[in-house]
Amino acid sequence: MNLGAILTAMVTPFDEGGQIDEESFVSLMHHLAENGSDGLVVAGTTGEASTMNAEEQLGLIGLAVAERPAGKTIVAGTGTNDTRQAVHLTERATELGVDATLSVTPYYNRPSPLGLKRHYEAVAAATDKPVLLYNVPSRTGTNMPPELLSELAQIDGIEGLKQANAAELQPIDGLALYAGDDGTLARTLDMGGAGGITVASHIVGNEMRRMVEEPEHRGEIDASLRDVYETLFLTASPTCTKAALNMLGHKAGGLRLPLVAATPEETEVVRTMLERHSLLSARAGGAPITHTSA
Repeated sequence: MNLGAILTAMVTPFDEGGQIDEESFVSLMHHLAENGSDGLVVAGTTGEASTMNAEEQLGLIGLAVAERPAGKTIVAGTGTNDTRQAVHLTERATELGVDATLSVTPYYNRPSPLGLKRHYEAVAAATDKPVLLYNVPSRTGTNMPPELLSELAQIDGIEGLKQANAAELQPIDGLALYAGDDGTLARTLDMGGAGGITVASHIVGNEMRRMVEEPEHRGEIDASLRDVYETLFLTASPTCTKAALNMLGHKAGGLRLPLVAATPEETEVVRTMLERHSLLSARAGGAPITHTSA
């Protein structure tokens, strides 16, 4: 499996009516491809997939495949807490032509280790493409510890891991390791991991690419980006990421309830961060951002 090192977990732009803005989505894909991203993760957490129905989710995945930038990979978020639906989404995403799928730990129902194993066996059997596990206990209520991940790695087709539990970040035999938090990208690369599924690469993708290509400067670059990571997760993601993109002239739009747009105070923190990194200079202070939610 070679999906690349910097995989951007894309936001989904919405128009004023709260519908997916396909033109802006495609434009953002190409911008990211030109600014450090090896691949794009669509319809994931940052893409607000939890507010989409299956038709919208699969339509977005199909659009990403059809409009993929040359040489870039497409990873589709197809995980959910209903195994039947996760299998269906994985099957359809595979038919649409994705390079891999990202399957989050089933949330809310808090399955046992045996339940997780059966779930991922079913998901992996639904595709001939690599499946990346996504461990994010802060969102799902269920953690997959290293010993369970080692068992899951034995399932044919389970080939990677997006690890968002920083306390248990470590190599797992048989799984390509991806940082699930921007702040652990440097550590993941240092331990020989494949890279990161990142959010800050919307804004500082070229700098994150340098962390891959210039290991001798990795620590220094990582330290310089800490405020970017913190600002983008100041409140529920992708609120501040969309605020930043809108300021930078990308049409990211608003968010779907129950998420709401950045408050004036949060927006000012985002603006200050962008100015500190000289990212707004070309736009003379940046375009104004409205405080409405789609």
